[in-house]
Amino acid sequence: MNPHEHEIAYPLQTRRPEPGGSIELAPGVRWIRMALPFALDHINLWLLADEVDGRAGWTVVDTCICRDESKAQWEQVLAKELQGAPVLRVIATHMHPDHVGLAHWLCERFDCPLYISATDFHLARLLSAGVGGFGAQRSVDFFASHGLADSEQLGQVHKRTSSYFPSLVPALPPTFVRLMDGHALRIGGHDWHCIAGYGHAPEHISLHCPSLDVLISGDMLLPRISTNVSVHDVEPDANPLQMFLDSIERYAPLPAHTLVLPSHGLPFGGAAAAAGHGGIHTRLAQLRQHHDDRLAEALDACQQRPTCAAELLTVLFKRTLDSHQTTFAMGEAVAHLHALWRRGVVVRQRDAAGVWRFTAA
Repeated sequence: MNPHEHEIAYPLQTRRPEPGGSIELAPGVRWIRMALPFALDHINLWLLADEVDGRAGWTVVDTCICRDESKAQWEQVLAKELQGAPVLRVIATHMHPDHVGLAHWLCERFDCPLYISATDFHLARLLSAGVGGFGAQRSVDFFASHGLADSEQLGQVHKRTSSYFPSLVPALPPTFVRLMDGHALRIGGHDWHCIAGYGHAPEHISLHCPSLDVLISGDMLLPRISTNVSVHDVEPDANPLQMFLDSIERYAPLPAHTLVLPSHGLPFGGAAAAAGHGGIHTRLAQLRQHHDDRLAEALDACQQRPTCAAELLTVLFKRTLDSHQTTFAMGEAVAHLHALWRRGVVVRQRDAAGVWRFTAA
């Protein structure tokens, strides 16, 4: 959790949409919230009033995972909140299951296109089909090479990764419309500018509307938790943390009064942050400081003795982790070690057991 949450301004305070309902946050911008069966127990989705080729309707941003409960919530939204108008297009900020899981269902139902970055679309198609590199045994071997030795934990990694993505994203639309950094989408009479971000997903797309002072930040800017930034078995030497830190600087030029609509947590900033406090700039500073602190903790551990990622879990995460959280935490621990390694402040070497250990240079 963000230890400085009191510094963040929440214009709606604790108010949130009822299940199947929505709240209007700006003209033509509505917020819906759906449950997730994980520790992170919800996702925020967005409805944008739109018109395409003379047809009035809605653009949907992100979709939730594919399961009966999510479809039932969507049925309520479609019946109550869309006022009989169709979904004209679906936008996915990125390829993670809670964002793209029901894209195929909505696109097929309304015969409308999916907008997403090409990188995320193609990877999601591969993973949905059960291929693409995030394989169960490869994940187990990767985590074992970074010190995760508990057989029960490794068994849970194998179980979770063997069918995780296809179970939550059983299909993707067969075609898509590519989103790229710098592109502008005309939605409901407003231009929404694409901002690409890296480190959390292959090519995450946030949407900024200057005329409404609204940023749909996806997972790149969250108010209460830091975005997961992980190294995966398919790209074992990656440096996603540095990519993420570089990416969030793209939001620094946005106005202090920007209303930020995150995928998890509550909308923040807006007019209450017009003086520069409690909004997007405050949160960017917190995220920079958070990762500086975690990197310092990781470096301190490496200065004391050769350290592997599994040994960093209790250093970087102060709470008890379940098997689902351990998978993400391991990826993030490796990411912090790799950031130090790429900066040249630590060196790495395999020990006699084949585990990567990092030592201060």
